[in-house]
Amino acid sequence: MSAFSALRVAALLSSLPAFALIFAPAHAQELRNGGKLLLTNGVSTIEGSGGGGLATWSTIAGNATQEGIGGSVHGTVIELPDYNWTSYGVALGFFDRVELSYARQNLDTIDIGTALGLGRGYTLNQDVFGAKLRLAGDVVYGDALMPQIAIGVQHKRSSDAAVVAAVGGGSPNGTDFYISATKLFLSQSVLANATVRFTKANQNGLLGFGSATADDHRPQFEGSLAYQFSRRFVVGGEYRTKPDNLAIAREDDWVDLFAAYALTRNVTVTAAYVDLGSIATADNQRGAFLSLQAAF
Repeated sequence: MSAFSALRVAALLSSLPAFALIFAPAHAQELRNGGKLLLTNGVSTIEGSGGGGLATWSTIAGNATQEGIGGSVHGTVIELPDYNWTSYGVALGFFDRVELSYARQNLDTIDIGTALGLGRGYTLNQDVFGAKLRLAGDVVYGDALMPQIAIGVQHKRSSDAAVVAAVGGGSPNGTDFYISATKLFLSQSVLANATVRFTKANQNGLLGFGSATADDHRPQFEGSLAYQFSRRFVVGGEYRTKPDNLAIAREDDWVDLFAAYALTRNVTVTAAYVDLGSIATADNQRGAFLSLQAAF
């Protein structure tokens, strides 16, 4: 990952709407009311919700406990052989019970855009609006075998309806539903997560939702396993299955190997090796992932 990529992450964070920045770290103490254990709020997914990088967890965004309001902002860059991905977003957590999130996703097609007839550097865009509700359990406390369980919804709106129609997508807009279970086993320093997502998204929704022959929500799995070397440093891996709806291009499952480090209580950096398989006729899309999160 180049220094230029790190600058791009910083630039993404600076481009967030002003309302996302009104909760400055200086006010974190009264909102946090003691706060969660370091890193137990997870980081920000590419869809803006709290979790890992690729997989959604049941964690609620921000450092606040059940007595406070918290949140986070993030910027993410993924550099692949034939594409560049950027996303940024904001999430708010209310009393460690409810999470509301927003993310903007951008996929720069670089030279592939010319091959697809879109023009070099054509960028696919999508907005993701999310809500999550914690139903039971706690990531850290309570019964050692009882995970934190949450349900969630993510409504996605592509900005490229003409492209979606051209590749055979059924609709430029769609909604995912999921249920997640997450637990940190403190004595073993191991975090485990399992999520079942009901979706018909093509390439996360950037190529629309469903097709003429596959227009039903189908369950997909998102799993994460991480080991905490210290209070500040975590390594792990994730696996996310994907639907394969489009006849024009194969869609593969996603895998990553990541490391997350808490620079401070409020700032976490995550780096990963990602394998996103085939994207819109371009195979072997493996590369580097870098994300910066600021949480309060």
